[in-house]
Amino acid sequence: MSKSHSKQRNTIADMLFAGTTRFFAFFVFVLLAAVLISLIYGSRETIAEFGWSFFVTNDWNPGEDIYGAVVPIIGTVVTAGIALFIAVPVSFGIATFLTELAPMWLRRPLGIAVEMLAAIPSIIYGMWGLFVFVPIFQKHIQPVMIDVLGSVPVIGGLFQGTPFGVGLFTAGLILSIMIIPFIASVMRDVFAVVPPMYKESAYGLGGTTWEVMWKVVLPYTKNGVVGGIMLGLGRALGETMAVTFVIGNAFRTPGSIFDPANSIASAIANEFNEADGLQKSSLIELGLILFLITTCVLAISRLLVARMAKKEGKRS
Repeated sequence: MSKSHSKQRNTIADMLFAGTTRFFAFFVFVLLAAVLISLIYGSRETIAEFGWSFFVTNDWNPGEDIYGAVVPIIGTVVTAGIALFIAVPVSFGIATFLTELAPMWLRRPLGIAVEMLAAIPSIIYGMWGLFVFVPIFQKHIQPVMIDVLGSVPVIGGLFQGTPFGVGLFTAGLILSIMIIPFIASVMRDVFAVVPPMYKESAYGLGGTTWEVMWKVVLPYTKNGVVGGIMLGLGRALGETMAVTFVIGNAFRTPGSIFDPANSIASAIANEFNEADGLQKSSLIELGLILFLITTCVLAISRLLVARMAKKEGKRS
């Protein structure tokens, strides 16, 4: 075979390869557009019937065909916020121990154990939360939290109410356990890529482990840390089965974090099979809202990372 034929064949193969990879890349945009269009089309009845009032209405009454998204939105945002509030410091502690404090023989098995938490199906978390954690929380933990924190000025109202066991706080706590492996694994991996010279220099100057992690490791890895936190937040926002088991599934505005409520994902899971007409359209619009919330979270995380990278570039 002549060199010209071989070169021509290689050129054609390169063009086909480039075209195939380009198609795969743009196919992602096609999928996102298809999901968005299908959600908008499926919720067209609710959009036409309620308009913007759907976002400010508390009622959810299938008998009278009155629907509002306030309670599911509150439930989704609050449970995800509680999950992050608990999971981020715990994940930071796990990652710090694995990279700085744990003996070498313990790092690998402990890291595998953390990753195994991510492999547990969400329905198992939900069943464990409902049948094991909720009774303990209702009888022994929640009453103490109500007595101790319920009278604290400013924030006391968040911790008042009846100890049902199920509710926003329980769902957020279960979610935090579910997202800890994701955030901790990312933090551990990004902490491990910090040049040893940086940390050794800080230790040599007399820095403690906390000072090294806070003033050296975190500034160096902040982009990756933010990415890991956003990964966990995305998981928390979209979680369905575990939240459905323990959130209480009540369409009423919660007065405290201990009250039963609902989330977007759990509302869809509970009612979609039997829904029809305007109710089905309302559930699809809830899905559209969740899609937009996760998109906004991703956009905000990218902006934060870009802004931090820009500031770092100016300093250097």
